[in-house]
Parts: sequence; structure tokens; C-alpha cells
Amino acid sequence: MTRSLLRLAAAAAPLLLATGAASAQPQDPHAGHVMAPAPAGTPAPATADPHAGHDMSTMAMPAARTVPADPHAGHDMSTMAMSAPQTTPADPHAGHVMAPAPAPAPAATPPAADPHAGHDMSTMAMPAPESAPVDPHAGHDMSAMRGQAADPHAGHDMSGMTMGPPDTPTGADNAGRPPQAAPPAAARRGPTHAADVYFPASQMVAARRLLITENGDMHTTALIIDRLEAGFGGDEDSYLWDAQGWSGGDINRFWWKSEGEGAFGDGLEKAEVQALYSKAILPFWDLQAGIRQDYRPDGDDTTHLVLGLQGLAPYWFEVDAAAFLSTQGDLTARVEAEYDQRITQRLILQPRFEVDLAASDIPELEIGSGVSSLEAGLRLRYEIRKEFAPYVGVEWTRAFGASRDFIEARGDDAEDTKFVVGLKAWF
Repeated sequence: MTRSLLRLAAAAAPLLLATGAASAQPQDPHAGHVMAPAPAGTPAPATADPHAGHDMSTMAMPAARTVPADPHAGHDMSTMAMSAPQTTPADPHAGHVMAPAPAPAPAATPPAADPHAGHDMSTMAMPAPESAPVDPHAGHDMSAMRGQAADPHAGHDMSGMTMGPPDTPTGADNAGRPPQAAPPAAARRGPTHAADVYFPASQMVAARRLLITENGDMHTTALIIDRLEAGFGGDEDSYLWDAQGWSGGDINRFWWKSEGEGAFGDGLEKAEVQALYSKAILPFWDLQAGIRQDYRPDGDDTTHLVLGLQGLAPYWFEVDAAAFLSTQGDLTARVEAEYDQRITQRLILQPRFEVDLAASDIPELEIGSGVSSLEAGLRLRYEIRKEFAPYVGVEWTRAFGASRDFIEARGDDAEDTKFVVGLKAWF
């Protein structure tokens, strides 16, 4: 009996193993479906069994996983109309011959089978692909539609037009602005100064006089020593001074000037003093008029009427030009110009020029007509303070025309160059 049972168990063991292996394979979800045949010439994909030829009778098989049954198993769905999927895009690999995938490791979960593998989906209606929204105005003629206001100057040539200033509420009368309405008649009535309505006239006159004094009519006094120097070289060593000053306000001033020169050991050669009334005629220019008195130890003293112009020319050239009419009727002129070229805050290079002219020959003064003499100097000064600056430099002098003849007749040179040392100051 025992032997009979053992033989029966040995005979049934292969059947049991085969039954367990069969139940471990996933169930075909399309079992019983009527499938459309694949297109002719398409090879059927086949996956080689990795265990073909192996004796697996003695191997322990893992427990089969439960696969949910196909709800459509055994149904005939050949006559059913398949609706196009609403959101699922078409399978891009439908009908493709796919290379067999490698067999998964025993412990890995087998991949789910493609539910559409081998299906003929050529007759199925596919949803339209998503695209950009259609322009609702495409092809419409919108030229007559009312939209943004058209530019009133479109197509006009405005290159020759002059654009005026902006229309701002100011009192300026500009041609580019629209015409302004005239002020009301009441605005032109009443006193010139509105304060006269509320204060007595005597008080307002005194107040306006004080306002003028405090805003430009203050009196000041200045003394400027432009050149106080000694010259070395040439025929003899010499000395020279050139000073001026004023007293008064910004508009009206009393102005005085003084120049003189001589030789060390020989005394004073000549000197002059000017007393002038100066009036500001432009922001940087004063018109000056007065008298000039000359002193000459070796000759006659001379008096002149003076009319001059002094001020600051463009590019910061300080100019002093004057015409002189002597009591003997001799007309002469002098033009001086100098320029301060600032090298540092304290070091300044100053070129200076002076030209003397005469309308006729004046033998007693050794002056010839035309350009009688020219001086050109270059001085480098150092401002210890703004009011006190010593300098060194060089000065070249030359006489022309009859003046040169007068100088050479008395045995002197008509051309001279000197090295100068001096001081510039003001108080």
C-alpha cells in the first residue's frame, strides 16, 4: 500500500509542477477577443523562453501572483463601435515590430503587457491635436473699425517746422507759444510799488534807498600793486612800479593809477599819476575818464586828458586801454593786456604785453608816430597768500620807427632784455 502511494505521488509530481507554472503566468487580458489580423508581411513578435530545454522539475517555483480577471473575457466585441479616446493620445508604437525585451530578474515584477499590441487601429477616429487658438479676426477687414485715434500729423513733413518752448504759464513773450491774453486793466492801475498803498511814501523811499545800498551800492576801497620789481641786465639795472586802486561802489568809482621807472644810481627817469572817474557800462567793463600828470626830472611835466576802457575780455584777459590828449595837442595811446595761467593753486604763470602808440612824432619825449614801443614779459609768481605773491620773470622791450632813432641817437640800444624779480600784492 505504501509503495503504491509513493509511485502515485511520484507520477503526479510533474503534473502538479506543470499546473503551478501555468497558473503563475499572467492571464491574457484579451483572451476570447476577436482580434483583427495583423497586416500582411508583419512578423509576429516572439520572445524566446529563457528556460527552454531546462529541467525545472526539481526547482521550487514562487507562489503565483493573483491577476485580476479581464471583465471582457469571453465577450464577442467585434461588432462594437469603439469610441475615440477623449484625452489619451494614440500609441506612437502601434503596429511597430518591437525588439524582445530582456527577461526580468526573478525577483522583479514583470512589466504590464501593452493592451493594444497587435491591434489594427487604422480605422479608429483619433481626436484632433491640440493647437493654438484660432484668431477670431483672421481674414476680417478691420480698416473701417473705430480703434485708437489716428495721428493727425501722419504723413506730414515736419522737418522744417520750428518747435517752440512748452506752453508754460510764464511772462515770457516767445513766438513759439500760443498768444497770451492781455492782463486785466485793473492790473495796470495803482502805484508802481504795491507797498506804497500800505506805508507812507517817505518811509518807502528810505527803504528802497537802503535796499539799493545793501544790494550793490556798497562802497569799497582797494589798493593793487600790480608790479613792484627790479630789472637786471642790459645797459643798467633798473626799478619799476605799477599800482592802481579805487574807492566807490560797483557802478561808480574813483579810480587812480600810477607808474614810474628809473635806474639804480641815476634816480627817477619818469613817473605818471592818473585820477579817473570810472563807471560800469557792462558787467565786466568800466569806462574811465579823467586826467593824467607826467613827471620828468630831466624834462617838462605834461598834463593829459584821459579816456579809457578797462575790464575783463573773453578768455580772462585783463585789458587796460586808454587814449591821452596832452595840453600841447599830442595824441597818444597805450594798450596793456595780461593773462593769469594757473599751474597749481599757488603757482601762476602770467604773460603780459604793452603797446605804445602815437599819432605824430614828439621829439622832446623821444616818441615817434605809429607803434613807438612794445614790451612783452613772462612772470612766474607764487602766492604765499592771495594778497601777497613774489615772482620772477623776463621782459623784452623794443622801440620802433622814429622812437628807435631817438634812442639810438643818444647812444642807447633800441632793444633790451631784462631778468626781473618783483612782488604783486593787494589790500
